[in-house]
Amino acid sequence: MNSSDIARPVLPAAPTDPRWIEVALADLDAVLCDHLHCERKAAQSALSLVRAYPDRVDLVDAVARLAHEETSHVIQVTQILARRGVSPRYDLGDEYVKRLRQNARKQEPGRLIDHLLVFALIEARSAERLALLADAIAEPELASIYRALATAEVRHRDTFVELAMSVGPTAAVHARLASLADAEAAIVAELPLRPRIH
Repeated sequence: MNSSDIARPVLPAAPTDPRWIEVALADLDAVLCDHLHCERKAAQSALSLVRAYPDRVDLVDAVARLAHEETSHVIQVTQILARRGVSPRYDLGDEYVKRLRQNARKQEPGRLIDHLLVFALIEARSAERLALLADAIAEPELASIYRALATAEVRHRDTFVELAMSVGPTAAVHARLASLADAEAAIVAELPLRPRIH
């Protein structure tokens, strides 16, 4: 078997508990406020790679474009909140992301690979939950916006995986992705169901 025969792991490795959507819809404004901060932090995380790896030209170009799109999502969610008459709330932090990032290796090139894969997993979970929202929200316009945002998150997921594969051998990166995906699924299973994206 060569590296081209190794299938990329399906992301996320385990689906969200179906009860999450009930919790989310019961306080949709809280979800929207949390989503605003998720998009902001996604842009910041992408730009942190520019700071850490300025010599990787392809990576810098890809994540700078991704950060630009995430920033446009911040604007979209801000406008959604304004139309609903909801004032943005303070960032409550994200235990999910904190715990997931603790799995990243410390030494290069593993450190870069793992950061890219962790970002891919965050985007994958976000895409899944935004799609769940799109299917469940009764407001057609908002549902359409969330469907488009979910599609963008899938694209971001794939960008991060492709960047990781440019750093290390495909088989090794896929194996590492599978391991991190299992860790991500375990974290999600342990966290309480809350009206938040993660």
